[in-house]
Amino acid sequence: MVCLGNICRSPLAEGILKSKLPSEDFTIDSAGTASYHIGSAPDRRSVAVAKKHGLNISNLKGRQFVVSDFDQFDYIYVMDASNYQNVMDLARNDEDRAKVNFILNKVYPNENFDVPDPYYGGDDGFQNVYDMLNEACTKIAKDLTTT
Repeated sequence: MVCLGNICRSPLAEGILKSKLPSEDFTIDSAGTASYHIGSAPDRRSVAVAKKHGLNISNLKGRQFVVSDFDQFDYIYVMDASNYQNVMDLARNDEDRAKVNFILNKVYPNENFDVPDPYYGGDDGFQNVYDMLNEACTKIAKDLTTT
């Protein structure tokens, strides 16, 4: 799960998907394309909306996406077009590029819709983002457990 700073959208997506898949079978992580928040906890509003839905993401720490993530993960879901371009710029080959997709393409195939960054908005934006990510993560979990 990849967003810009790894404190709003991607840790929320990480927490949601972790709640839907068995941890012994799947490794789920999140990262940011920028280095702004390395080592930082998720935004308090992401933590609050996750908690409202029974998830605890307060222990996650921000990190930056690195080239070796292509080796560690089979799927890389980005939150928006900027994240997509930043990750694709790090891809070494077609195999790396094939792993990258917009997370909302799970709900709206091939539309490349952005998950809006709620950072500068109010609390409602975080709930809206949660709802979008929850729907996408439900589809991801279903796909991963039926293949």
